[in-house]
Amino acid sequence: MNRTVVERKSDHELVVMRTFDAPAHIVFEAWSKPDLFTRWWVPKSVGMSLVSCNMDVRTGGTYRLVFSHPAFDQPMAFFGTYREVIPNERIVWMNEESDEGAETTVTFEELAGKTRVTFHERYPTKAALEEALAGSAEGLPEQFAQLDALLAGNS
Repeated sequence: MNRTVVERKSDHELVVMRTFDAPAHIVFEAWSKPDLFTRWWVPKSVGMSLVSCNMDVRTGGTYRLVFSHPAFDQPMAFFGTYREVIPNERIVWMNEESDEGAETTVTFEELAGKTRVTFHERYPTKAALEEALAGSAEGLPEQFAQLDALLAGNS
C-alpha cells in the first residue's frame, strides 16, 4: 500500500511524497482539471466545502479556490499564479492571498506505470511554515489518500 510521507526539510520548507498507481498524465489531470481537483483536494474530515474552483493551469495562468465551513462567518479564498506548468511533469504556483503565501512545486515522475508525486512548499518565514503545519498541511495525507481513491476509481 502506498503511503504519504510528510517531511519538514528546513525552517521554510515542507515536502510531501506519495506514489500513485496511475501513469503521470492521469495524475497530472487530477491536479489540473477543476472537475477532478474538486473531488479530492479538500480533506473530508474537516467539514469544509470547496464552493468555487477556477483554475487556468498554464504558465502565467491563475487560480482561485473559495472554501466554506460552518464555523466561518464568510467564505475564505485562496488564489495565485501558475509560474511554470510542464504538462505531466511539473506545476509551480505562488499563493498570493497574503505575504506569507508559499511557493508550491508539484512534480510527477513516472516509474513503470506508477507516478511519484513530490509536493514541495517553500514559505517566506518560519512562522508561516509553522502556521501551515498547524493547519492546512495537517490534511495532506488525507488529501493524497483521497487522490489515490479517485485514481483507483473509488471516489
